[in-house]
Amino acid sequence: MVKKIVLAYSGGLDTSVILKWLQNTYNAEVVTYTSNLGQDINKNQIIKNAKKLGVKKIIIEDLQETFVKDYIYPMIRGNALYEGYYLLGTAIARPLIAKRQIEIAKKYNADAVAHGATGKGNDQVRFELGYYYFNKKIKVISPWREWNFKSRSDLINYAKKNNIPIPKDKKGEAPFSVDDNLFHTSTEGKILEDLKKPAPEYIYQRTFSPEKATNKSQNCTLTFSKGNLVAINNKKNSLKDLLKKLNELGKKHAIGRVDLVENRFIGIKSRGVYETPGGTILLFAHRAIESITLNKDQQHLKDEITPKYSELIYNGYWFSKERKNLQNIIDSTQKKVEGTVKLKLYKGNIIILERFSKKSLYSKDIASFEGSKGVSSKNAEKFIKKKRYKY
Repeated sequence: MVKKIVLAYSGGLDTSVILKWLQNTYNAEVVTYTSNLGQDINKNQIIKNAKKLGVKKIIIEDLQETFVKDYIYPMIRGNALYEGYYLLGTAIARPLIAKRQIEIAKKYNADAVAHGATGKGNDQVRFELGYYYFNKKIKVISPWREWNFKSRSDLINYAKKNNIPIPKDKKGEAPFSVDDNLFHTSTEGKILEDLKKPAPEYIYQRTFSPEKATNKSQNCTLTFSKGNLVAINNKKNSLKDLLKKLNELGKKHAIGRVDLVENRFIGIKSRGVYETPGGTILLFAHRAIESITLNKDQQHLKDEITPKYSELIYNGYWFSKERKNLQNIIDSTQKKVEGTVKLKLYKGNIIILERFSKKSLYSKDIASFEGSKGVSSKNAEKFIKKKRYKY
C-alpha cells in the first residue's frame, strides 16, 4: 500500500493534474519536488498551486551549480553529441532530478516516486533507470501509462472539475511541448510533427535568427583547465554564471539551433528543435583546445567512444558502470587540456582566431612547409612502405 509519494513537480497543468490524480487514486500524501536547473521558474506560483491542492511538504531546490559541475562539464569533456547533432540538454538533466527524488523519498519515508513523462518518450526511461539505480525496491508511478486520459482536452476537463488552474495558453491544445534548463531548450510536437513544414520562428525562445542577430561580430576568449571552462575574457565566475554568459553570447549571435529527427530509445523517430547557445560555443571551444593538447591516439580514441558515450547518456544510463568507465577514460585525457581559445561570433558562425596552451603539442617548426627541424621528408617513404600491409 502506497502511503507517501514524491512527485517531480513543475507547477504546470500536467503535473498539477498528476498531483490531484495521485491523491484521488492512491489516497496518499504527496510531497512535491521541484529542482531549479535554470529553467523559467516561478517559485511563488509553484508553492501557491501545490498548497491549493493540499500539499503540506513543498520542496524547491536550486541545483544549477551542481548541474553544471557534475553533469554538464563531464559531458562536455566527452564531446557528447547524440547522432551527431543533439547536445543532450534534456537527457543530462533527468539523472540529477531522479537522484534527488530518491534522496528526498528516503528522508521523508516515502514509499513511491512519480514523474510526468509520457509513455512514448525517453524521459520515462531516464527517470526510472535513475530511480532504480538508487533504490531497486522503490515503487514507481507513471500516470501517463496508468490513467485513462487520452488527450489534452481530458486533462483540462479533469482540471476544471478539480479547480486546478489552467494557464491561458493551454485552454486549447498546446502547439508544442517545451522543456528547458540552463543548458538548453527543446521544443517538440504538433506543428513540428509535419516534416514538410519548417520550424516557425515563434517557437524559438533563447536564440535570435541570423536575420535578427546583430550585424556586428564579437570576439570572446575562453580559458580551460583540465578540460573545464574556468573563465571568459579572463574573468572567473561561478560555473552557472559562466554558462549563462555563453548563453547570452550565443543568443545574440544566432548560435545553437538544431532541427533534428532523432531515434528515441524506445524506437520511435521524433523531430525536435533544440536551442543550446552556450553549450554549442563551449563544445566548439573545448574541441579546439583539445586539438593542440591531446596527442593523435587520445583524440582518435575519444572520437571512437563518443558515439557510445553519448548514446548511454541519451538512453538514461548516466549512472551505469559503462558510462562511468568511459568517463574515466575520457577524464584521463583531460589532465593537460588547458589554455585559451579566442573566438569570433557572427550570425550563427563560430570562428577560431587563436589557440594557446603551455601544454601544446603543436610545433610550427615541424609543421612548416618552409623547412623542418629534426624531421626529414625522406622518412615519409619508410612510413608508407610500413603501412602497405593494409593492402
